[in-house]
Parts: sequence; structure tokens; C-alpha cells
Amino acid sequence: MAAPKPASTQLRVGRLVKAHGLKGALKVELYTDDPARRFTPGATFTLQVPTTSDWHGKSLELVELRWYNTHAVAFFKDVVDRTGAESLVKAILWVEQDVQELPVEEDAWYDHQLVGLGVLRDGVRIGTVIRIDHLPAQDLLTIATESGEVLVPFVKAIVPSVDIDAGTLTVTPPPGLFEQLPDDEPDAPLGDTHKPL
Repeated sequence: MAAPKPASTQLRVGRLVKAHGLKGALKVELYTDDPARRFTPGATFTLQVPTTSDWHGKSLELVELRWYNTHAVAFFKDVVDRTGAESLVKAILWVEQDVQELPVEEDAWYDHQLVGLGVLRDGVRIGTVIRIDHLPAQDLLTIATESGEVLVPFVKAIVPSVDIDAGTLTVTPPPGLFEQLPDDEPDAPLGDTHKPL
């Protein structure tokens, strides 16, 4: 008998990238398309930091999110100067997320919705999504197959459909992504990207 799914999960919504000014503000790299909802005054974030950090095991409460030249800048309770802000650089911000809640944007999914999906190629299951890595250029799906893990760019040209209800996603990979090829095969273009939140 399968274990019941949890009612909520942790969702990564941002990363603190740089101290801003002298009053404890930090520039935020947003991992959400809905910052007005995620970054409201009073919102609390669980921190992912090294175990050696003074912030390990602690959370942050947002005072305000401002925009400077298209960059999000956050002010947090108890972070009152540049030294405090610099101690938080590279921290990842996480929030609790109801697992039943779906993104409102088309072709957008939360990581927890994608992890565990069966991967179909030509109608045959070839593996399972085990991780999503968010990189500057595009997101990568890590797919566990019988021959090992395969990194798949999460773009429409390679992952044309995701069916959360069926528990599957379909891949149409270029030659060589899942198998070894002779050295003279051309690379295929990647095309438009999906938008995991």
C-alpha cells in the first residue's frame, strides 16, 4: 500500500545573490513567476545555507520587496546592516506549498509535480524524472534509465508534452541524447523553453 502524499511540500522561490546598500537589503534572484504573492510583507522563508552558517536552521521574515532597475531587492526582519546581508549571500529561500495547488501559467509546473513522472519515448517507458536543476540558460531534467542517469534539457523540442494526471511526460530527444552515436551526427536545435516554477 502506497504511503499517503503529504499535504504540503517545500518550494524554492528565490536565492539571495548580493548585498544592496548599507541597510541590510539583498538582491533576490526570483524562482517564481508570482513574486507579488510569494514576497508579501510578513512572508516567512526557510533558509538553505551551509551547516557552518550562523543562519543554518533559521528562517527569514520579509519586511518589503522593492524593485530597482528591474532587480528585486528584499528587506528582512533582523537583517539591519550590510554585514548581516552579506552573511546571507547565496542562501536559497523556500516556502511551504500545498501539493494540490497548480501553477496558473500554461506549460508551467512545480518541481514536485515533475519528480517521479514516468518518461515515455515513442510510447515506451524509458525512465523516471528524479530531479530538476534550474540553470541560467534552461532547466535540466535528470532522468533515471536502465543504463544510468540522463540530463535532458526541459525545452518543448525535446519534451513536447507533460501529463500530470497520467503521471508521464513524453520526450522526443535528438539522436545521441539517450544512446551513443558515431561522432558525425549533427546536434539538434533546442527551441522554446518550458517554465517550471
